[in-house]
This record gives sequence, C-alpha cells and structure tokens, in this order.
Amino acid sequence: MKAVVCRSPGELVLESRPDPGMPSAGWVLVGISHIGICGTDYHIFEGKHPYLAYPRIMGHELSGTVLMVGEGANIELGEKVVINPYLHCGKCIACRQGKQNCCVSIEVLGVHRDGGMCDQLLVPAANLYPAVGLSLSDAAAVEFLAIGAHAVRRSMLSVGTRTLVIGAGPIGLGTALFARLAGQTVTIMDTSRERLDFAQDQLGFPVIDGAAASPGDLVRARTDGDCFDLVFDATGSKVSIEAAFTYVAHGGTMVMVSVIKDDITFSDPEFHKREMTLIGSRNALTTDFDRVMAAIRTGAIPLAKLVTHRTTLQDSPRYISQWANEKSGLIKAVIANR
Repeated sequence: MKAVVCRSPGELVLESRPDPGMPSAGWVLVGISHIGICGTDYHIFEGKHPYLAYPRIMGHELSGTVLMVGEGANIELGEKVVINPYLHCGKCIACRQGKQNCCVSIEVLGVHRDGGMCDQLLVPAANLYPAVGLSLSDAAAVEFLAIGAHAVRRSMLSVGTRTLVIGAGPIGLGTALFARLAGQTVTIMDTSRERLDFAQDQLGFPVIDGAAASPGDLVRARTDGDCFDLVFDATGSKVSIEAAFTYVAHGGTMVMVSVIKDDITFSDPEFHKREMTLIGSRNALTTDFDRVMAAIRTGAIPLAKLVTHRTTLQDSPRYISQWANEKSGLIKAVIANR
C-alpha cells in the first residue's frame, strides 16, 4: 500500500508499505478515504512534537470505509466511519473512570503508532463511529472539532460566560464555535491579522489583536476592566500561555487546550489572588465525537469555510512541506485518498 512517512524532521516521502493484513478479534481493517492535516502533523514534520519517535506515518484526523471485520467486531462491511484515533488500554485508572482520552498507556494514531496517511489501517472496532449523514470528507474533520468540543465541555461554565479563545488556528476556531454553540459570549485573540479577519468576517466573532503593544489593556477594555471569565489557550506557544493567566478574571477559569514541550511558569500570588481554576484538556471522548457529528449534520459548523486547502495522498509530501512554512490563507487542509 501507499503511505506518507516522516522519516525524520523535514523528510517526508511517499513509500510502499506492506498491507496491514487480516484484522484480529475486535479489530477492523479500514480503507482510508480522507485525512485532515493537523498542527500536530506540522509539528511532527518540524521535529517539535514531544511524544514522537521517527520514522512515523502521520495522520489522525481520519475517515474511511470498513473493508474487513475481525471476530466479534460489531460493525458492518462497507460502513462509512469516523475514526477515533485514541487507542486506550481499558484497564488503567483513567479508563476505569471513563476518561479514555487520558489513558495511562494511550497510543494516538499518527503519533505513538503509525497513523492514517496511507491506504489501509487496522483499528479497534470500538474506535469507529458510523458517519451517518456525513460525507467522508466532512467525516475527516470530526476529530479536530472534537478537541474543541471536549475543551468546552471540560470548562463546565454556563450560558452567558464571557469567553476568550487565544489562537485562531483550526483547534482554536473549533473551540470558539462550540463555546458559542454552548451559549458563551466568545472573543478570539491572535497575533495574525489574516486569521483575525477570517474569524471576524467569515465566522462572525469579535476579535482582539494579540500583536498590539498592550494586549492586556485591550482585554481589560473589552471587559470593563474585569478580564474574561473563561480563557482557552490553543496557541501551542509558551509565551502566549503564560500571558493568558493575566487575562482571566477573578474567580475565573483557564483551559489549556494545546500541548508544548516547555515548562509553563506563572505568578502564584496572581493565581491565588484570582482563585483561578486551571484545567487541562486532552483529546476527546465518544460524547464529543457525537456532539460534533450532530452539529455538522445540522449545519451548525461551517465546514465549507474551515476547509481551505485540499490535496491527494500522492501530492501530500510536497504540500505538507510547503504549508508548514507558508500558512497564508490556510485554515484546514484535507487529503483525499479515494
């Protein structure tokens, strides 16, 4: 089969790999249809991901069609599916508490083990969700949106909450969209004027220019001096994350959506003065995938606006290399394999 392999940072090639073979009990062979390209994939290509060994077949935003079914797998041949890329052990403390997204031994497709930038992939049947009412192209966008949907659900705040989402990339925009669907009053901050214009003009969000001389002053001016009740950081930037602590209102909450290699530091007196709640948000759960699929089916998520670039598996090494460095106009790119 064909597979796109990141052999080492900066080296991405199309290779021939052996077919995966027959699925074992409880597993399914999926023919990969579409693959969303994520910031994680760009980080892998650039050598910036904290949990990775090379070489690696990337790709975790996946849709496909069931080709073969292992014994006991409760899914039909030919079923069109969304793939949940988080493989969990089912036995650890997190799994026992229903938090498979942060399993002690989690393996994320395309990160800890080879992913879906290829023709075929073996996946546990429990990680497949029927893509009812979705095109296979739209189905490949479910996972990245589920990250934001999960972060919003983790925040546990109510309708009317004044919310700031920092980072107008795909994860940040997904977070903002689901926060707005949850009834929160959402503002987006970024340092890119182009992305701010997209968030404002195409998606209707008020924005704050994080590249301004004093973004903290803009935050306070926008909130009558109070700062925001809820702040999500989806930038993957140490500088941004540390600054975000100062944008949280007294009694407010900060949710860290992105993950970085660096240590994060903050002022403990300021943290305690605010009696802040700090929440980590990792991956997503079945509930979040279901929420996203329902929102796409009803038209609540404008995928036609979010997916700005497309390519094929054959051409993807060239375009991923290009898009890692030239992000003008790029929100979400999708690879079509069928």
